[in-house]
Amino acid sequence: MFKTLIKTDAVAMNGQQFAVRYFELRTMRGARRYSAEIRLGPEDQIILDDDSVPYLETLAALLVPATIYSRVLAARATAA
Repeated sequence: MFKTLIKTDAVAMNGQQFAVRYFELRTMRGARRYSAEIRLGPEDQIILDDDSVPYLETLAALLVPATIYSRVLAARATAA
C-alpha cells in the first residue's frame, strides 16, 4: 500500500500555524482510505485516518486545539 499526498493545509490556533498533510491510500481490496498528518513540532505529530477528507478536516480542526490545551494542562500539573 502506497500513500499519495492529495492536499496540504494548516490549522491555526492562538496565532500558531500547524501543518496538515492529507494522503490517499489504496487498500489491498482497492478501497480508498484517507489519512491526515498534523505536525505539532519537529518530532511531534498526530495521525488520523477515515473514509473521507472532509471528516478528517473537521477532526483536525477539533483535535489540534484540544491536544495543545491538554499538553499545557499536563505541563502545569507536573510543574506543581
